[in-house]
Amino acid sequence: MLQLNKVHHIAIICSCYQRSLEFYTKVLGFKVIGEHYRAEQQSYKTDLALGDDYTVELFSFPAPPPRPTRPEAVGLRHLAFEVSSLADAIGELNRLGIAHETPRTDEFTGKQFLFLKDPDELPIELYEK
Repeated sequence: MLQLNKVHHIAIICSCYQRSLEFYTKVLGFKVIGEHYRAEQQSYKTDLALGDDYTVELFSFPAPPPRPTRPEAVGLRHLAFEVSSLADAIGELNRLGIAHETPRTDEFTGKQFLFLKDPDELPIELYEK
């Protein structure tokens, strides 16, 4: 068996680079640790960190195909981020005008969580610590 240490990063291809970059930095609070334009591919590759941890690679391409179906398509189902207080997160989402689902309770842990969507409708879960 492989001995994996941790998740290194998650790669996301977006349809509108500026809109997604703003969402991931201004709404979710990621910081840009490297932004590279690749002229030969007409593509950005931007590395984003949560705190000190490199977490997301945000890619742009000229005409990426859409995801075929939602939400049960084969592949990545959603990204989940831990928050200290779901109530505080809801307040901030509401302040920013970001639509989100009503909180639910995890039947196994009793913890609260909710879903929202990024600009390309990728599902993002906020899960209370």
